[in-house]
Amino acid sequence: VQLQASGGGLVQAGGSLGLSCTAPGSTFNINAIGWYRQAPGQAREGVSGISPVDGRTYYAESVKGRFTISADNATNTVYLQMNSLKPGDTAVYYCAADPHLHPIVVITTNGNAFEHWGKGTQVTVSS
Repeated sequence: VQLQASGGGLVQAGGSLGLSCTAPGSTFNINAIGWYRQAPGQAREGVSGISPVDGRTYYAESVKGRFTISADNATNTVYLQMNSLKPGDTAVYYCAADPHLHPIVVITTNGNAFEHWGKGTQVTVSS
């Protein structure tokens, strides 16, 4: 299943951007959904995950207090609000979802176990 991601763009340091990711199909059962990012020449890293079941959220230390993840179960959409952006946040951002994994896996693994992915969306933060 191809997740549908949107958002991103170019912003100055200190600015804000929002990303959204929709899982198509009302019968699509998700236990974990989240965001990864990959900067040029760097490994993919988990940013934030959420459980659509109980709403628990998880964040990488590097984004805590600046990024907020939320989910709209009615539309199978997850959002990532990114505030106080830094040049170090520049990367291609990917959403990932899985029917079985725990959402904490987003920030503890490189995401290889996730079953469903969206196309990446570029986030560029200028200094």
